Amino acid sequence: MKKYEEKITIDGRNISVARTDNPTNVDYIAGDLKLLTYDITDPKLKPENFDKPGGTPMTLFKADSLRVDLSKRTKEPMDFWHRSCDFHELIFCFKGSIIWETELGNTELKAGQMMIIPKGIAHRSTPGQTESENIIVELKIYSDSIEEVVQGIDIAQRVRV
Repeated sequence: MKKYEEKITIDGRNISVARTDNPTNVDYIAGDLKLLTYDITDPKLKPENFDKPGGTPMTLFKADSLRVDLSKRTKEPMDFWHRSCDFHELIFCFKGSIIWETELGNTELKAGQMMIIPKGIAHRSTPGQTESENIIVELKIYSDSIEEVVQGIDIAQRVRV
């Protein structure tokens, strides 16, 4: 008989549970809780910043310590600088490319690349060197410490572009 292992994490501690049945093998589900999915490539998801210099990203998810925004800045550069004193920003380039100008230096993110802008750093974005649509996922992380945000920094430094 096949065994299934389930790893459970709570408060940073892990335990493993061996099961004889697959944990997704259920007999009954009641209630309105569902998995929420987004197709961020859907043209109907069109943030203001797609073609407006002063436009902003579209918020997809918001919780106490995290906000997830969708940005598709493709036509026009930001016509303002932004400095957040509330959150760090993890910027992930899903498609296309985007240029970030910051107080810490400038960089162009291409599809599959990401970076972290620490809170308090002035920045703005401009469309990168691509003919296609840019799709950027921005995670706004509400944390007092940048060290909490970049716990994997040792690994990241080894593979940094």
